[in-house]
Amino acid sequence: MEDAPGGNEDPVPRIGLVILAAGASTRMGIPKQLLAFRGRSLLRHAAEEALASGCRPVIVVLGAQAERLQEEVSGLPVRVVVNARWAEGMGTSIRAGIEALTADPGVEVVEAAVLAVCDQPYFSARIVRELIAAREQTGSAIAAAGYEGARGVPALFSRALFPELLALEGHEGARRVIQAHPDETLAVPFPEGAIDLDTPEDHARLSGTLQNRDRSQP
Repeated sequence: MEDAPGGNEDPVPRIGLVILAAGASTRMGIPKQLLAFRGRSLLRHAAEEALASGCRPVIVVLGAQAERLQEEVSGLPVRVVVNARWAEGMGTSIRAGIEALTADPGVEVVEAAVLAVCDQPYFSARIVRELIAAREQTGSAIAAAGYEGARGVPALFSRALFPELLALEGHEGARRVIQAHPDETLAVPFPEGAIDLDTPEDHARLSGTLQNRDRSQP
């Protein structure tokens, strides 16, 4: 599920996108946001795919090593928000991202937000557009990626659910809100969403898969 990077798509009316990239990558040992994936860092990949989806604005939430990571999105039309409370858990980063979408008087009011993470290497503009299309077709309050029998990020939340996202605390993530609204959530198949990078072994496994795939292509 990939599209060419960049921001050539027409903007999606009133739908923002938040990339959550504030963690310290303790299990990886190095900032996972900087891991290489097909010629670019995971953070750069996520930001470029987010822009290509047409969502505006695109918010990048950083925390640990924010100054170093900010260089990865330099030159891109994204807004970087530094979450000073990143060590308290994912909930604080979600809150920081949603606040950035709603608090800026210079930004048009958004009617929905997509939450994404940068350690899913197969995150793409295409899956974001599929989430948006599912919401438009069904009117569901939530359109969430479906993989391994669960629903998770990337996921789109209607504005009516922003207060619940803003109320998340500590290590609570978007899945808590998804689980609270099972009848209002539509799952959009995204089996590649099960692949995320938390350890050096995860990255080595992904690199090996890509190398084998490249060798098998004519």
